Amino acid sequence: MVKQLFPEARCQNWPPTAVQPMWKTVWETKSSCLREGVFRTTCDPRLIEALPPESHNARVAFLTPKSVSPEKMACVIHLAGTGDHSFERRLRLGGPLLKDNIATMVLESPYYGQRRPSMQHGSKLQCVSDLLLLGKATIDEARSLLYWLQNEAGYGKMGICGLSMGGVHAAMVGSLHPTPIATLPFLAPHSAVVPFCDGLYRHATAWDALRNDAATLAQDVTSLTEDTAQKSGITIEQVRERLRSVLSLTDVTRFPVPKNPQAVIFVGATDDGYIPKHSIMELQKAWPGSEVRWVTGGHVSSFFLHNDAFRKAIVDALDRL
Repeated sequence: MVKQLFPEARCQNWPPTAVQPMWKTVWETKSSCLREGVFRTTCDPRLIEALPPESHNARVAFLTPKSVSPEKMACVIHLAGTGDHSFERRLRLGGPLLKDNIATMVLESPYYGQRRPSMQHGSKLQCVSDLLLLGKATIDEARSLLYWLQNEAGYGKMGICGLSMGGVHAAMVGSLHPTPIATLPFLAPHSAVVPFCDGLYRHATAWDALRNDAATLAQDVTSLTEDTAQKSGITIEQVRERLRSVLSLTDVTRFPVPKNPQAVIFVGATDDGYIPKHSIMELQKAWPGSEVRWVTGGHVSSFFLHNDAFRKAIVDALDRL
C-alpha cells in the first residue's frame, strides 16, 4: 500500500478523477458569495477502503467575488495544516484577496473536521498509515479540484497553498500539475521526516507502540508485551530509522520541478521551532527559480502576525503566471 500512496510522478494520472461538488450557499452579499460543497473523495478505490468511512466524502468552502467572471479571476486552493479542523482560519486569510479578484477554495482534510474518525481524539492520528493516507487523499482531491476550476468553472489563473503539513501537500500538488500554477508552501518542511523524526513531533510519537508493532511483524505473532518487544532485539532507534524510511516518500525534493518555478514562493519563519531554515532552503535548491521569503516569529505566531505577508506572496505568485 505504501507504494500506492506516493507512486512515481510519471505514473500520476492526468486528467484526474472528475468531481462535481454539490453546492449550497452559506451567505451572499452584493459583492461576494460563500458556498460549501461536498464530493466523493477521488482516491483509488483500494485506498478508499483503507480510509475511515467518515473521510469518504470531501468538503470544500468556496469564497468568490461576484462582480467578475471566472476567466478574469484567479482562484487559490488552501490546504489544511496540522490541527486545522475548520474552514475559518483559511477563509480569513483569503477573504481580503477578494478585492484583488482572487477567489479562495478551502479543502477539509481527511481525518479532520467532519471527516475525523469517531475513535480519533483531536488531531492525533492513530497510525503512521493514517498520515500517508491523509496526504494522498488531500493531494488527489486538490488535483481534482484544480481540474474542476480550470475545465468546469473556467478560472483564468489558479494556485495552491498550505500551511505546515498543508504546505508539503501544496508543494506536491504544484509539482505534479501539468500546467503552470502558483505554488505557495507556507512554513513547510521539505519532508515529513523533519518534524516527526528530527523535530518536536518526535516527542509526541508513541515509539514503544511502534516498536511493539515492528516486533509483532518480525515474529509473526498477534500480541506482544513490552518485555517481549524488548527481547526481540528491536531498538527504538531502529524504529525511528524505519519511520524515517517510510516518511522519506514525502520528500518533496524528489518530486518534479513545477512547470513555472518562478511562480513558487516559499515562506518560512525566522524562529520556527518545528521547521528549521535548512529544510526550506533544500526545497528552494531543488526548484531553481523559486523564491524564499522570511517572516519573523515562530511556527504559529508568524502566521497570525503576518497574514499580510502571506497574502502578498499569493498575489505575487499569481502575477508571475
